[in-house]
Amino acid sequence: MEETFVPFRGIKNDLRGRLLCYNQDWIGGLRSGVRILAPTTYIFFASAIPVISFGEQLERNTEGTLTAVQTLASTSLCGIIHSIVGGQPLLILGVAEPTVLMYTFMFDFAKDRKDLGQKLFLAWTGWVCVWTALLLFLLATLGACSIINRFTRLAGELFGLLIAMLFMQQAIRGLVEEFGIPERENPKQLALQPSWRFGNGMFALVLSFGLLFSSLRSRKARSWRYGTGWLRGLIADYGVPFMVLVWTGVSYIPVNKIPEGIPRRLFSPNPWSPGAYSNWTVIKEMVSVPPLYIVGAIIPATMIAVLYYFDHSVASQLAQQKEFNLKKPSSYHYDLLLLGFLVIICGLIGIPPSNGVIPQSPMHTKSLATLKHQLLRNKLVSTARKSISKNSSLVQLYRSMQEAYNEMQTPLVYQRPPELGLKELKESTIQLASSAGYMDAPVDETVFDVNKDVDDLLPVEVKEQRLSNLLQALMVGACLAAMPVLKKIPTSVLWGYFAFMAIESLPGNQFWERILLLFTAPSRRYKVLEENHATFVETVPFKTIAMFTLFQTAYLLGCFGITWIPIAGVLFPLLIMLLVPVRQYLLPKFFKGVHLQDLDAAEYEEAPAITYNMSFDGQEPQPRTPRMDSGEVLDEIITRSRGEIRHANSPKITSSTPGSVEDMKPAYSPRVSRKAYGPPAGELKVERSPRMTGKPLEIKQTPSPQSSVYARSTYGSSSS
Repeated sequence: MEETFVPFRGIKNDLRGRLLCYNQDWIGGLRSGVRILAPTTYIFFASAIPVISFGEQLERNTEGTLTAVQTLASTSLCGIIHSIVGGQPLLILGVAEPTVLMYTFMFDFAKDRKDLGQKLFLAWTGWVCVWTALLLFLLATLGACSIINRFTRLAGELFGLLIAMLFMQQAIRGLVEEFGIPERENPKQLALQPSWRFGNGMFALVLSFGLLFSSLRSRKARSWRYGTGWLRGLIADYGVPFMVLVWTGVSYIPVNKIPEGIPRRLFSPNPWSPGAYSNWTVIKEMVSVPPLYIVGAIIPATMIAVLYYFDHSVASQLAQQKEFNLKKPSSYHYDLLLLGFLVIICGLIGIPPSNGVIPQSPMHTKSLATLKHQLLRNKLVSTARKSISKNSSLVQLYRSMQEAYNEMQTPLVYQRPPELGLKELKESTIQLASSAGYMDAPVDETVFDVNKDVDDLLPVEVKEQRLSNLLQALMVGACLAAMPVLKKIPTSVLWGYFAFMAIESLPGNQFWERILLLFTAPSRRYKVLEENHATFVETVPFKTIAMFTLFQTAYLLGCFGITWIPIAGVLFPLLIMLLVPVRQYLLPKFFKGVHLQDLDAAEYEEAPAITYNMSFDGQEPQPRTPRMDSGEVLDEIITRSRGEIRHANSPKITSSTPGSVEDMKPAYSPRVSRKAYGPPAGELKVERSPRMTGKPLEIKQTPSPQSSVYARSTYGSSSS
């Protein structure tokens, strides 16, 4: 992205690029046929369940002023508008936890003001949204998105861990409240008597932890040893919403002699209930807000604008990672401008605004990459079988598949020509064909296995279109009509889902991984190297890792602590913004540049596993590489915290790596310096068991047979 601060230039460039491919965005989606429903359904569930949970959280925090009706309406409305007139259709919009937090702070401030109060709360937030939109217009016009890369991993992962802490805090707070008396209920009813309150709380623990553990297990279904590939993939993709249904069903099991209200369920008025439309006419009450509060609204508006600028741009950035090989241009500046208009619309009708969300946006791109792979694979498999039936040689077979691949590529009408093509044939396939004399002779499936080898030829590509985004937004809107059904979900199930979101966001967060490393016993740190691990583990001294992590932890606790301060809590986005100058000017004074480059890398870089293997009588261990289907590979190469693609890189030689490259002996993996935490091979000792005779047991350090996850990844779609 060009770094430009000339007014309107960024917006103009975005519009010029996206308008040229606007028709293709719709035609490409329509040509996908019913297959487009798979990524649409996948991202719908990923968007709808959090939005419903945030609605319940807002209902409690705003004393019923805002409910799941408003969060669903905002997500649907903003999603529909963005999918039609937005710049980057891969970006998913929704009500996010930072928005819930800011609205909670604003409600706590407004409700105690006699000249404002709960009655004018939404009218005041309307003015906040107006100021927020003006600030977003200013940021978009001046090209502020050009510097989004200055928000490094330090800020992104700290912000992500802060959100995870807020999720877990809400889950714990919700479970504690299950043992208490809700403010809106009559304390004299039977279900709120002490014994029944205790029973409700214990049942809530069962439902919450049941959903939490079953959802965590279902997310790893692709690596199960049981079931076929398509079944494991189905459970992995849709297991969480299915578990919400399962545990909602479990909540109806105790029916005999149980008073009404146990367990407690989602509370929200139906959209067609009397008085439910009062929010939509809040614009009439905005003139009643005192002028002092209209001017003062710029303070929370500034914080929200900072949050949206950061969150919206990073979500768009993660949805457009270069490894996805997108062919259509980005649209950061124009999308931020459009977000300003969406914020005004939401504020004037009394609903919380939506912005780009993580990890739903990169999840959307990932699902469309799978769709594009399936479309290409079907075409190439058909072409390969026809070529084999015509007794084509291997060269002719490859040429026919290349032509079929080119036919599937939509010619682009702007300056970026398609750069990808089929990958080269595997060396093993060429060697087999050469040794068997098949290079010029008719080839068969003993040389080229159509079902497997086609997957190795396909590059990562994405079906870039607008239809899936529009359909998922419409499906979220349809949830409003299903509100009577949604109100049957127990609140304890939602608290379990909050805990699930907190835990699910941790893998792939290097800040969290460094915290775990600090608690790892020194004698066990070498075990970190036995799995794929971040490159800084090998290139940065442990003392430096510890100091950097402690700084981040202290900063995180400061951000979390300020959210507990009733009025000052609204200022927590400033601490996130301050990380930019802190990283650029302060940290280099305390850490070496090469160490900061590794600890605060722009991309998720990881090194392959190093395994200490045992061998008997000089026999080398036989490497075994498990076969993985396409969905399992995608789960492995894309982090769950931010949807980043993992990069398999050799650690760089830094000042902390002693010795020269020539000093690195072949007995060690060429990717590992002697600074690694694993004990040197000469120090590995094994006491001979009195039962063992003959040649003693040898322990040899060998490179892990498991290759880098990203290096071996393909988007294969065959099921096992």
